[in-house]
Amino acid sequence: MIEFAWPWFFYALPLPLLALILPRAVRQEAALRTPNYRALSTLSADARIASKKWLQRWAALLMWLAIVLAGSQPKWVGEPISLPSSGRDLLLAVDISGSMGTEDMMLSNTMVPRLTAVKQVVGEFVERRKGDRLGLILFGSQAYLQAPLTFDRNTINTLLMETPLGIAGGKTAIGDAIGLAVKRLSKRPAENRVLILLTDGVNNIGEVAPLQAAKLAAQEGITIYTIGFGADQMSVSGLLFNRTINPSAELDTQTLTEIAELTGGLYQRARSTDELAQIYAALDELEPIEVDQETYRPEKSLFFWPLGSALLLSFLWAGFWIAPSIRLTAFKQTNSLSGAP
Repeated sequence: MIEFAWPWFFYALPLPLLALILPRAVRQEAALRTPNYRALSTLSADARIASKKWLQRWAALLMWLAIVLAGSQPKWVGEPISLPSSGRDLLLAVDISGSMGTEDMMLSNTMVPRLTAVKQVVGEFVERRKGDRLGLILFGSQAYLQAPLTFDRNTINTLLMETPLGIAGGKTAIGDAIGLAVKRLSKRPAENRVLILLTDGVNNIGEVAPLQAAKLAAQEGITIYTIGFGADQMSVSGLLFNRTINPSAELDTQTLTEIAELTGGLYQRARSTDELAQIYAALDELEPIEVDQETYRPEKSLFFWPLGSALLLSFLWAGFWIAPSIRLTAFKQTNSLSGAP
């Protein structure tokens, strides 16, 4: 159905009547009419213009109606669409610091950076979370909200896949990421606030300490599941021979465990892509809770149709008014130069 955002705009419809009433009220007729023989030569041209005045008036009237209709902001309102009636408010916090570029993950028989493996696994997890409101937090030296809570899983997935490595800085601000999640989830229903935080390092920058942020999350009833990601062994080339190192030596397992315990969540360690996929599969077992059903009606603005019609009618009106006036002026000038009586 069609609705109007500003229906009061229709009160402007009678305004053109003032243009007809006021001039007549102040007009004064001549006391004595005298013949003007010079004007007789222009009667034929005036008659042609008068024959088109009715078209001009109709064009002006339709133009005004179209302007008023556009000003009332018409819009098409569709049928109500029911949103999912169950689910959780689930924020995904993903570490995109420089260390996430370490190539110690196997994906499709190929060694890939950690962030590439995370995108693959988390992307599949997002696709499975039907009925949840999902949001995405990315953090490195700073934490920022890439996507607010939404039912649009495709958008969340697209934003995650397009995230470049290190865009938020090379260090790791775990506390700031948790603090940002607390800010975004505190206004949501207390029974279904969940944060899944994935990192491969230690908090080495930021304004809020991770445990302090976790305590604030616990006060707000937010459950935090933490994931420590990265292989324990990695072979690197040396001058004479290859050597094995631990690329996850800086992973702060103790702090991540305490964060999860403070908020009633769980810490899990993922040393490979398969383990990470298993962890997210286990997190998939989070039972959704019933919430009040919500509906919305899609809207589409229609004001540009009457506005465009008014523009076309203005060209038509100008064509009926300006062109004949130019021809009449040229006709009068020709008669004046020829010395017609």
